[in-house]
Amino acid sequence: MRNIDFKPLTEEERKRNEYLDKLNHAPYPTIFLIIFGMFLLFTIGVLLSAF
Repeated sequence: MRNIDFKPLTEEERKRNEYLDKLNHAPYPTIFLIIFGMFLLFTIGVLLSAF
């Protein structure tokens, strides 16, 4: 195995990492809205088929 030498991050690398940390998050509001919409459509379908 090779030895891995760690060096301090440069300012450019630090800015890039900060940008990627802001960008790489799951779109929780969108996921919630899609699941809520599917649940709503399912509920409306069940109610309409019951009557």
